[in-house]
Amino acid sequence: MTSPSPADLLAGIHQAAVAVASDVSKLTDEDVKAPSALPGWTRGHILAHLTGISNAMARQLEYAARGETIELYDGGMEGRNKAIDMAAGHDAATHREDLSAGLKRALHAFDALPGVKDSSANQTGWWAPISFRRGVVLDGGLALWRELVIHNADLLTGRGPETWSRPFCEHLFDFLAARVPQEEKVLLQPLGLTPVSIGSGTRSTVVSGMITDIAAWLAGRQPSLDSLRATAAGDGADLPGLLPWPSAMPDPK
Repeated sequence: MTSPSPADLLAGIHQAAVAVASDVSKLTDEDVKAPSALPGWTRGHILAHLTGISNAMARQLEYAARGETIELYDGGMEGRNKAIDMAAGHDAATHREDLSAGLKRALHAFDALPGVKDSSANQTGWWAPISFRRGVVLDGGLALWRELVIHNADLLTGRGPETWSRPFCEHLFDFLAARVPQEEKVLLQPLGLTPVSIGSGTRSTVVSGMITDIAAWLAGRQPSLDSLRATAAGDGADLPGLLPWPSAMPDPK
């Protein structure tokens, strides 16, 4: 599998942003205070995080356009966590306003990129270096796509993993292969689709089910279609344990 093209990724980011904005528009002040799917986080924490990552990724692109790099969050992870805690208790209207502004800023930054024919050799546009994961703008786009889609499901507004697209799930298979422990090898068998092998260990497990359920499991989320089955040497088995989410700061979530 390969990553989506810049054009397809840009469309995916826009679709995810529209979905988030639509779902958040229905939340009341009481809804915002309610628990999310993430332990210890309310919906307000997720909304504050989505606002923060949208602005942070926009800043990555704004600096990249000038040939510069900057850390993802002011103050690193500590600064990121403090900002989320401070904003989590805002009322629904403030969250909507802040998130709308963050999404608008991020989408503007991605829409302003040069055409997709830009060459990686030029290190500009989609291939301009950014500090996030020591990667390029394309990596930042993939990250924002993941954040918007996965955390929208975490809001528990009815748009669960079963709504994730096939390209998005296939991207998660690639990105989250890093969660497979060194001793494990996992053969992913999405129903009706080509199997995908991740990991290179000697202990082999087959995980089968709907593609969205497999992607949700890899992402540490609750599969919503109850289709997952694991087998080892032809017998029923437990799902393999997974490593933490790949760190965004090698020096996530």
